[in-house]
Amino acid sequence: MLSRSKILGHGYFLPSKILKNEDLLAFVDTSDEWIFTRTGIKQRHIVLKDELTSDLAVMASKNALKSANLKSEDIDCIILATTTPDETFPSTATKVQTQLGMKNIPAFDIQAVCSGFIYSLQIADSLIKCNKAKKILIIGAETLSKIVDWSDRRTCVLFGDGAGAIILGQSDGKSGVLSTKLFSDGSWHDSLFSDGGPSKNQTVGKIRMNGQDIFKQAVNKLSEATLEALSECNLNIDDINWFIPHQANQRIISSTAKKLGINDQKTISTVRLHANTSAASIPLALSTSIENNTIKNNDVLALCAIGGGLTWGSCILKL
Repeated sequence: MLSRSKILGHGYFLPSKILKNEDLLAFVDTSDEWIFTRTGIKQRHIVLKDELTSDLAVMASKNALKSANLKSEDIDCIILATTTPDETFPSTATKVQTQLGMKNIPAFDIQAVCSGFIYSLQIADSLIKCNKAKKILIIGAETLSKIVDWSDRRTCVLFGDGAGAIILGQSDGKSGVLSTKLFSDGSWHDSLFSDGGPSKNQTVGKIRMNGQDIFKQAVNKLSEATLEALSECNLNIDDINWFIPHQANQRIISSTAKKLGINDQKTISTVRLHANTSAASIPLALSTSIENNTIKNNDVLALCAIGGGLTWGSCILKL
């Protein structure tokens, strides 16, 4: 019999350095008004030179373990969603595993850019349902500031660094992950990509984006994916307590919610303070909203994200 998975604990971590819109004026032609009216972003957290993605992931994971009242030895799998791994190899998940004192369990990275956390959720949910794991640590962690072209004002204003984590475990009730849907379409590659890579030109590369393409695709694909996930678990828009989309920018968040018929009071937005943290954005928004008592037990959540690839997906879960 298939088990259902549920969130047992959550945590997040943000670097201490904050870069406000006004601070960007020192090296790029922009303004606070230009950034905020187009993106809804006021600031972003930025790692120090020696801070790694694994460092953020470890701190978020420790907070998630504390939230769940679990120890490292209780975890039997780690899935880390990131676009900015510490190294080309080995996986950053194995570095997190070592720093958390975990051994002899699977630990691996997922690369689906901003959709990485949703992809990781479906994989973890599947592992738990088929009894291949009982408690899985899922992390979204990014240091996007290290691959941003700080001379490109179209992209450098959008991104920030951070990490969020949850622990997924078996549920014996009606709460938990109700449905997930994943998609990709590689024909949209040129809309959002890195212009470097080990095989391509032996560099890390910088973020390149066609903002108009992403906006049009994001609103349609996120709303469609959310509706499909709701249909799969026999729910509708009115059943959603909280809508938590990928925190790309406020225009995409608001337009997607409007297309779905979800009002602002039910939409979680943290992009103003965190900017776009790619795979970390949904777990960051989720964890901070649970911590401040916005989201409560038994609430029905609709999560969705879209990222380079293009990849996109959705998840309906009951806390």
